[in-house]
Amino acid sequence: MAESENKPTNFIRMKIDEDRSSGKTTQVHTRFPPEPNGYLHIGHAKSICLNFGIANDYQGVCNLRFDDTNPSKEEQEYVESIQEDVKWLGFSWSGEPHFASDYFEKLYEFAQTLIRKGKAYVCHLNAAEVREYRGTLTEPGRNSPYRDRSVDENLDLFQRMRAGEFKDGACLLRAKIDMASPIIQLRDPALYRIRKVHHHRTGDKWCIYPMYDFTHCLSDSLESITHSLCTLEFENHRPLYDWILEQLEVTCHPQQIEFARLNLSNTVMSKRKLLMLVEDGFVSGWDDPRMPTISGMRRRGYTPESIREFCERIGVAKADSMVDISLLEFCVREDLNKTSPRVMAVLDPIKLTITNYPEDQVEEIDAAYFQDDKDWGSRKVPFSRHLLIERADFRDEAHKKWYRLAPGKEVRLKFAYYVTCDEVIRDEAGEVVELRCSYDPATKGGWSEDGRKVKGTLHWVSEAHALRAEVREFEPLFLDDNPGANKDQAFTEHVNPNSLTKSLAARVEPSLATAEPGMRVQFERQGYYCLDARDSTAENLIFNRTVTLRDSWAKIEKKINAPG
Repeated sequence: MAESENKPTNFIRMKIDEDRSSGKTTQVHTRFPPEPNGYLHIGHAKSICLNFGIANDYQGVCNLRFDDTNPSKEEQEYVESIQEDVKWLGFSWSGEPHFASDYFEKLYEFAQTLIRKGKAYVCHLNAAEVREYRGTLTEPGRNSPYRDRSVDENLDLFQRMRAGEFKDGACLLRAKIDMASPIIQLRDPALYRIRKVHHHRTGDKWCIYPMYDFTHCLSDSLESITHSLCTLEFENHRPLYDWILEQLEVTCHPQQIEFARLNLSNTVMSKRKLLMLVEDGFVSGWDDPRMPTISGMRRRGYTPESIREFCERIGVAKADSMVDISLLEFCVREDLNKTSPRVMAVLDPIKLTITNYPEDQVEEIDAAYFQDDKDWGSRKVPFSRHLLIERADFRDEAHKKWYRLAPGKEVRLKFAYYVTCDEVIRDEAGEVVELRCSYDPATKGGWSEDGRKVKGTLHWVSEAHALRAEVREFEPLFLDDNPGANKDQAFTEHVNPNSLTKSLAARVEPSLATAEPGMRVQFERQGYYCLDARDSTAENLIFNRTVTLRDSWAKIEKKINAPG
């Protein structure tokens, strides 16, 4: 049985199954065609998982193709980052990466063919005039005064466009279809425009570049793509996609199928807006852990498995919708819970001195990375007279349900002993600076020999042995669920000023001295963290919080599915 038969069906798979059953398709061939004008984001991850996933499930082929037809916004840096992201997500493409620029000569020949067939012409209307002549949704357009030029004149003008005789914007090649068409995309759309810009691959060889709609369908055909999967905004472009291929009578006519793009709450999914965040200094770069880019999520500690699971869970639909970011966090948390070793870190330390513990004694306590799974092994954690615990784990006055530390209250130090708070030391301003406690030597390992129980268990580090660390905490980058919805308001007005906070006084256990950049761990009782792969050094450990321990999406699901 094919792997695809084990997958939940959807309208795309149903169409592919139909084409295979009818014999129209023998081998499924898809493609992922990003523009190299920015870094990929979580929305692209959905398309990657769909295109490469379907090819894998049907034992087919998926191409990686760069739509590099707008050289003014494209860079080799983006090409390299896109390849890295696809590989990191766990996919590989067929052969070498493809580029639309690979086909520039063939596309030029195709354009000449349309001119010879009387289906394209060179137009000298400027951009504003083209819009005026196009008409509206309720009014037909008007023919360009240059529409009825002869074939020979159009061929000559097009060749002169290529030769660089005209300035940018002086003219363009347009398809000759129907200015009265109810489908605005068929009202003589542009096929080529003049751009005297250096191209990152072809240099200065070309000064005219094909438009997306012309390039995409023909690149699909040249690569023998069977199913061209596009996001929903290209649905209105499908008639033009088919018209171009029909007029040129190509041997391979792919089927374009549209699906809803991913919209994620509290973020934006426009590369133009993401670039603005980078250039205007709202974030530190494309890989800032607050960004919805794949590189940002990788740096934050998200796993490729969790992103693939998220894309599987949201499925494929025909209508746009907003996905709550809590679902993505749930998928990340679910994966990290199974794979991240547990270690101890104190983010806001307060000193705890065990007054009846020998001053010079240091114990090496064996602490399991996974308490319920010994296969993960353990590490040695030093325990001494002077410890650090979280400031939030102490209260002067404790109510009945306070199970952490307070004057006269006994708690368990994880892996170690029971301690009781005997004295609170304050500075001149009244701030608590030290807790003096006594320990019970008979509770080694965190369990009492006389059977008494305590409800509170605290994490800790030895003051003399702990490593200094900077811990970066994150909130959503935007305060609004849909920051781009209000057209009268700049989306940057919704940027969360508290999206990044830093704990500069944090201390972590010494086992993390050998942690590799990108390592993911769970800080006991704190959350999941990742050693920053860009800024962290052996002398300056920097951890990014990947996700909290709180399972918010599970609570949402429980509420949604509750009876009544």
